[in-house]
Amino acid sequence: MFTVSVDTHFRASHQLTLPDGSREPEHEHDWLVTAELGSDKLDQSGFVMDFQQLKAMIDDIVGQFDNLALERVLYFQQNCPSAENVAKYIYEAIERELPQNVKLQNIKVLEQPGCSAKFGKYSAHD
Repeated sequence: MFTVSVDTHFRASHQLTLPDGSREPEHEHDWLVTAELGSDKLDQSGFVMDFQQLKAMIDDIVGQFDNLALERVLYFQQNCPSAENVAKYIYEAIERELPQNVKLQNIKVLEQPGCSAKFGKYSAHD
């Protein structure tokens, strides 16, 4: 299988509810997003997918979060704005836009150095 990845970033704040029901202070992160895609075969140009096209897709999705409190996005009013759910949201938005022969392996979201979450539906063996 061929695999490619593209990185992008955005700056956004969030405020998580802790297990005891209290809320942490709202705080900002410089989020780094990595999308990893795979395909068993290359297209007629010799690509899994054009990097620029993929980067533009991801930038369109995460652009709505830039300089925003994530809780202002409807999805995060209904789902915790955790790194895990940010990864899932981006994954589901990108997956709908991909060519049929390309599988989105995962979305990795780095909230801060050393703290990341990954969401994916396919393993390397699919």
